[in-house]
Order: sequence, then structure tokens, then C-alpha cells
Amino acid sequence: MKSFWKLIYNLLVVPLLYILIKISSLFNSKIRRGIRGRKRIFEDLIINAASLDKTKPLIWFHSSSLGEFEQAKPIIKELKKTRDFNILVTFFSPSGYENSLRYPYADLVSYIPLDSKSNAERFIQIVKPDLVVLMRYDVWPNHIWATKDAGIPSFLIDATMKKNTARRLPIIKNFHKYLFNDLSKILTVSKIDAERFKGFVKDNEKIKVVGDTRFDRVYEKSITSRERNLINEELFKDKTVFVAGSTWEEDQEIIIPVFKKLCKFRENLILIIAPHEPSILNLDKIEHDFAKELATIRFSYLNNYNGENVIIIDSIGILLALYTYADFAYVGGSFKQSIHNVLEPAVYGLPVIFGPKIDNSQEAQKLAELGGGIVVRNKQNAYRVISNLITNQKERDEKGKISYDYVQQNLGASKLILDEINNIM
Repeated sequence: MKSFWKLIYNLLVVPLLYILIKISSLFNSKIRRGIRGRKRIFEDLIINAASLDKTKPLIWFHSSSLGEFEQAKPIIKELKKTRDFNILVTFFSPSGYENSLRYPYADLVSYIPLDSKSNAERFIQIVKPDLVVLMRYDVWPNHIWATKDAGIPSFLIDATMKKNTARRLPIIKNFHKYLFNDLSKILTVSKIDAERFKGFVKDNEKIKVVGDTRFDRVYEKSITSRERNLINEELFKDKTVFVAGSTWEEDQEIIIPVFKKLCKFRENLILIIAPHEPSILNLDKIEHDFAKELATIRFSYLNNYNGENVIIIDSIGILLALYTYADFAYVGGSFKQSIHNVLEPAVYGLPVIFGPKIDNSQEAQKLAELGGGIVVRNKQNAYRVISNLITNQKERDEKGKISYDYVQQNLGASKLILDEINNIM
């Protein structure tokens, strides 16, 4: 049956994927960058791999994009500190690849080749990894099969499986049974994920619950973020600061009118709003939405601050540091399609507000269950929740402590994964 699925995948699925990628590249610059970046992938790998010390074992970490790679970083950093490995990191997306070229703990950075049988086999022959570590969900069949055929162990870590995933549909599930059984270890985020993977894998000893390295990574980053001092704290003296992070237009349609209304009745409120995409168009729109009622200032002009109630973030990569100034926070995406990272404000011990679309995030669901997170469903609901957090210091502290404790109690996944790696290397 495995041979049948290999045949179907390589004769039907792979050609279809190639066609879809080619067509999509006509309309999507990101996909075009990915295609261009792969033109000399094997030639570059041969040249770059030649400089590696071949006496060191090589561990290959693959992530779909930059977000998943963040979860690999605590593991890679610790591996480099404790043992002398060569580290190869690969990406499917251009954003992950382009933003990681200078990652200090990687000896090689590359795209993963498109998933044909010949590409996968050639890739494995060139890099000759001693262990393959796949982050979260980006499992390419031909690369797994080539790894298995070469006798190379492979781990899927931070593994999750949603209740409604297409992988559990009858025909697709049968295909994935043969795929997941060729992995050496599946290290899951939760017991629920482990139980769902057990429906695919014959040897349940392969599956182990270790937790989520995102907790370790966000905690690690929070330590350095506290030291960045992006904003003079005197600006916020005797003021209540509300940070709305990674917002989309759908989030802003809730947050902006609520904040304007709050400012009519309460003094000394500050909103720091960080749109997910700080394009000129988006920044202008936020300014326009506040224009008649509240003064705004962009972060890049903060040296000219003159008591504005709204600070609009026009930079990227600083959101985690901004949460250090907050009394409570809102995390965006939750009125659009899927929520962004709730751990970033939670690590600082903040109450975390979000909209109803949180099915993609076990962390948001758990925070809401514990009480550190608060789901709001409309403007009226959001107004009541935010107004209460502004006036009720005790509730802010209680909910913030729940958030902080939740992060602290879930640290340590990286160490458990390192133990599994060291057991096999």
C-alpha cells in the first residue's frame, strides 16, 4: 500500500503542486522569490557544504517559515552550547529563508527543494544529515521517504494535530499513516495531540508529549526585550497603558471606537497600537480613524511626543518589547481568521484580551479557560471588559498572575527535546 501512495503522490500530487506554484507565482511576489531562490539550490549547497567540518555530526532543522523557526531556536542554541554539531536550517518560505541568513547558530541556511523524488534524494545525498528535525507540521513526503531509505532518523517536534484537520479524513488519513510511520519520533505539544497521532502510528512508543518550545522561546526573548528601553518610561508615568498587538482592520474596527469612547470618560489612557502590516496605507487609515477625536503620533517620531493618547507603531520586530510597558493587552487576528501569539503579552504577566477566532491557538483557549485571557465578541463587550480592567487594579493583577504562571508552568520543552536528540546521537 505504501508503494501505491508513493506512486499516487509522485504521479499526481507533485505535478499538480508544481503547476499550482507556477500559476500562483504570476500573482504572488513571495512565491516568485521562492522560485528564484531555488534556481541554484543544489550548486550552492555543494559549495557551502564543502566548508563544513565533516568530523562533526550534522543535524538538519526544517521549518516552513520564520514563525516555526522561532520554535527551533532554543533547541539549536542549546545544542551548539553543549555539543559540537553542524547545524543546517531550511525553509519553505522566502520570509523564513531571507530573515535567517545571518542566524549565528546555523552553519548552513537553505531553501528546502520542491518535493519531487529526485530533488529529495539529491538533497539528502549532498547534505548527509545524521538527524532530521521537522518543526511542527511541515512534513514533505518525498523528503521523509528519502530520509527513511537512507537510514537517517527523523523527528517531528512541537507536533500538533487539530481536531478538524483534513489529515484525519479517511483517504488522506490512510496516506498519512504510511508517512508518519516513517518518522522516528513524534514529540507532541499536548496529550490531546499525542492521542490523535496514535490513530496514525503503529508503534506508540514513537510518540511522546514534551510540550511546546514556544514557551521557552518567548521567555528567552522576553529577558532581552526588557532591556531594550524603546520608550522613556517617564512618558507613561501615572498613565494606564493598553497595547494592541498584531492588529488587522477587523480588530481595529473593535478597538479604535472602544478606546475613543473610553477616553471621553477617563483620563491618562495610552493606546499603543501595532498593526500586523505597518504599511503606509494602514498607518494612514489608523491615523484617519482617530483624527477627529484623539491625537496620535507614530513611533518613529516619539522624540516629539506631546501627550498624545495614541502611539502608532510604524516599525516591525519590536512588539514583544512593547508589551513591557502595558498594563493589559489585546492580541490581533482574533476577529479576522486566526489569533496571533498570546504568549508574548502573557510572559510579562498581563491580562490578555482577544476576539472569538482562537481555534488555531491552544494557548489562547487555555488562557481563556484559566482566566488570564478574556474573549470579547463585539464593541459593547470589549468596552465593558477594557473599562473594568482600567478601573480594577486587583482584577488586572489576578488575571496577569494567571497569565504569568501559565507560561512559567509550561517551560522546559526544549530540554526534553534535547534529551531525545542526545539519546539518538
